[in-house]
Amino acid sequence: MPDKQDRMRFAAEDLGGERGGEPVFAGVSFALSAGEALLVTGPNGAGKSTLLRVLCGLLPASRGGVRFSGGGDEWPDMASACHYLGHRNGMKTALSVTENLVFWQDFLGHAHLSPQEALEMVGLGEIGHLPFGYLSTGQRRRASIARLLVSYRPVWLLDEPTSGLDRASEAQFAELMGVHLEDGGIIVAATHLPLGLDGVRELRMGERVE
Repeated sequence: MPDKQDRMRFAAEDLGGERGGEPVFAGVSFALSAGEALLVTGPNGAGKSTLLRVLCGLLPASRGGVRFSGGGDEWPDMASACHYLGHRNGMKTALSVTENLVFWQDFLGHAHLSPQEALEMVGLGEIGHLPFGYLSTGQRRRASIARLLVSYRPVWLLDEPTSGLDRASEAQFAELMGVHLEDGGIIVAATHLPLGLDGVRELRMGERVE
């Protein structure tokens, strides 16, 4: 893992987003530096998931822009700097859990923990040989969290990351997020539930833009 990048900065400036050609949110602005987290809250339909997809580049912004700086040659832009964990876990059901993690580590680069080490960190150290499709909902989510650990990227964009987790797993994930922030990472998480992080900022999104 690289040393903390004190000048790393991630910002949204008057950002707007659409879904199916209809405006969902507008006027979203924030700025985060290394070690900071932002919780995105609000009712269903307010655009939390759309915001995350715009931030990571999966959807174009309808207005405004996203700025990322301070990542040096390793992370010159947001596409290279971010992990995105959406509602879907991003794993192939026919592959084993370990095979999935090996794929993502090779694809993303910046190897950090080994697949086995990552699985142990999320309490799944004994099931790496199982096909991902055999896992329970909670196990699938924990395995997808392990994907964040096999390759280091400084920005975590998380959409309802604790969905399907029991309380013990929620606490475990809070510790992992805390370590990521202590190491100079940045987190933006859309959530309906507290994530167990202290001193974080909140962006509450309103009703759907008309």
